[in-house]
Amino acid sequence: MEEKKNKSIKSLNELKSGEKGTIISFNDNGNSELKRHLLGMGFVKGSEITFEKVAPLGDPIKLRLKGYSICLRKEEAKNIKVQLIN
Repeated sequence: MEEKKNKSIKSLNELKSGEKGTIISFNDNGNSELKRHLLGMGFVKGSEITFEKVAPLGDPIKLRLKGYSICLRKEEAKNIKVQLIN
């Protein structure tokens, strides 16, 4: 059961188009300015997020969060963990 639960937790950059998740954690790698910026945009624990699409060259990615479309670099998105919503 625990193994199945872990499969439903992914980094934000690993989601596929149309997948939804709830933000469960954020690792800022010591970059408090980036963390503050993302928190200000609504990337807070418990927020529901939808992966919309990837730019033609693979970066950035387009997300839907709190009614807004947001583009985020994959490098930043890999630090955000989400629990998938079925």
